[in-house]
Amino acid sequence: MGYYAPSLLISSTSVATVVGLYLLFTGQGESFNVGKFLAESSPYAWALVGVGLCVGLSVMGAAWGIFVTGASILGGGVRAPRIRTKNLISIIFCEVVAIYGVIMAIIFSSKINGDVENIYTTGNYYTGFALFWGGLAVGVCNLLCGVSVGITGSTAALSDAADPQLFVKILIIEIFGSILGLFGLIVGLLVSSKAEEFA
Repeated sequence: MGYYAPSLLISSTSVATVVGLYLLFTGQGESFNVGKFLAESSPYAWALVGVGLCVGLSVMGAAWGIFVTGASILGGGVRAPRIRTKNLISIIFCEVVAIYGVIMAIIFSSKINGDVENIYTTGNYYTGFALFWGGLAVGVCNLLCGVSVGITGSTAALSDAADPQLFVKILIIEIFGSILGLFGLIVGLLVSSKAEEFA
């Protein structure tokens, strides 16, 4: 799977370069204008994509963490059945990541209303872009937080199966990893705090 990400990046960059050069050499270089695209795109679209990224990436991080942690709890539980119940706290830490994303999506959605006469105003653009970048920040932080908590929870389960005294020590590290999602939530609130409702 590690080989697909660089090749996807190289492919998309190559396609964008070819399209840009074609437009430039055929006298249509002004069509390849990022500023024009941002000015003509709907602020609603940016806001809704931000809300979708917030929820989607947060749930992906939680699911990945639960998958990794759950597999290790089941595997370690074969050798030491006592670890199955107390290691469920790692699953709860992973689930909190998804809850952060849902909470932020609800907060972001409260700024989106449907009865706007002129959507292309400065305030609406600010709200749309703020919700997009706030949602992206929350989603990426929660995705990485879910991965972090999942790997640490997996290690906690396997270490607990080998030596019960290691559980609390690794659980402290897992708590520090789960705070990353809270930082993302705070950043999302700060980014969107000055964004007003669409008017």
